[in-house]
Amino acid sequence: MSDSPAGRLQALFEGHRLTPTQRRIAHCMVRRAADVPFLSSVELAELAGVSQPSVTRFAVALGFDGYPALRKHLREVAPPEAEPQEAQENEYQQAVLAEIENLRHLAGLLADPAPVERAGRLLAGSRPLLVLGLRAASSQARGFAYFAAKVHPDVRLLDEGGSMLTDRVDAAVRAGATALLCFALPRHPREVVEALEYARAAGLQVVAVADSAFAPVAAHSDVLIPAAVGTGLAFDTACAPMMLGRVLLEAMADELPDAQARLEEFDAKAVARGLFVE
Repeated sequence: MSDSPAGRLQALFEGHRLTPTQRRIAHCMVRRAADVPFLSSVELAELAGVSQPSVTRFAVALGFDGYPALRKHLREVAPPEAEPQEAQENEYQQAVLAEIENLRHLAGLLADPAPVERAGRLLAGSRPLLVLGLRAASSQARGFAYFAAKVHPDVRLLDEGGSMLTDRVDAAVRAGATALLCFALPRHPREVVEALEYARAAGLQVVAVADSAFAPVAAHSDVLIPAAVGTGLAFDTACAPMMLGRVLLEAMADELPDAQARLEEFDAKAVARGLFVE
């Protein structure tokens, strides 16, 4: 975990059994780490979309007498890097800058490569490899599966829900699958959580890319690597999850001995077919 306000906040929350509402508060605090030491319980509740008493109960769940004690602690252990200043940028610039900050946070998280390397081994060793992403996360799953198929011999995309989803999980397990990669982004579909629960019961190990370590899929993941989404526009932006997906592709390819040969074979065929405009 990086030694940043967000990193220290997340370390504070780890090890506590939090309710879904409390995870929502924790996620909001990590995202607004620079501002949290200055926020009242009412302001934090509004930002997280919960009630003010929920914020108080959250502080007590962390072992504090109440929210004022938690805020005092935050000012001591997770001080902001700079005093909040009135933003001069317009809303579009602010959205871009927020995504840059999400990428910086991801870069700090990747200072410890062990989780990504472990994920790469799990994904490379699964034949076939399942890649799950529904609704908002479907584009992330589809992009990963597209590139993964160039180096992995058997990639199966799960980007539609319904009763067929568990059938396809069963078929993959019968074919020898040992791992599933899940992209889980807000709003989190109930089907995704249920699918991961089913997959693990079927013997699959789950690697999850989620918007937060407190996401609903956390309880059903063997390896979860968080990558925050941007919330400054009408629809969430997902630059950090996409970047993390590419990092996992790299880690998986490093574990596949014939990955380079497969890429070279594809390039040769693409040239022969005139597939791309030069």
